[in-house]
Amino acid sequence: MKIKFCSFFLVAATLLLTSQAYAEVLVIANNSVKSTTVAKSDLKDVLSGGSSSLKDGSKVTPILLKSGSANDQFLAEYIGKNDAAFRATWRSLVFSGQASMPKSLDSEAAVVDYVAHNAGAVGYISAATPHDGVKVLAVR
Repeated sequence: MKIKFCSFFLVAATLLLTSQAYAEVLVIANNSVKSTTVAKSDLKDVLSGGSSSLKDGSKVTPILLKSGSANDQFLAEYIGKNDAAFRATWRSLVFSGQASMPKSLDSEAAVVDYVAHNAGAVGYISAATPHDGVKVLAVR
């Protein structure tokens, strides 16, 4: 009985921590972007190279993180792929001439700085990262 309870508790704690980790990823945009919200499907299209604008007509440029937990969480929750599969999708678009590889930055602070200073830039960071000068988009 104790083993079943401990197993249940471990699974419940893992699920709770996983859902909290996903809630801590923010989608940020340059203040030139009109929207304050974005549909999850639109976000996926933009960050996966399928579209270069949001539903409100704002032309956007995706900015990626090279690695890290925020990158992994964002890709899992909003794109539905791991990093290798996501980058393979982009390489395929680049090779076929349909897109140019988006800028990938080394740190979340660099993403915030780039997004703040480049019209139409859209990226993602962890909620703990200071993000003054950018707009946080609510994902619905």
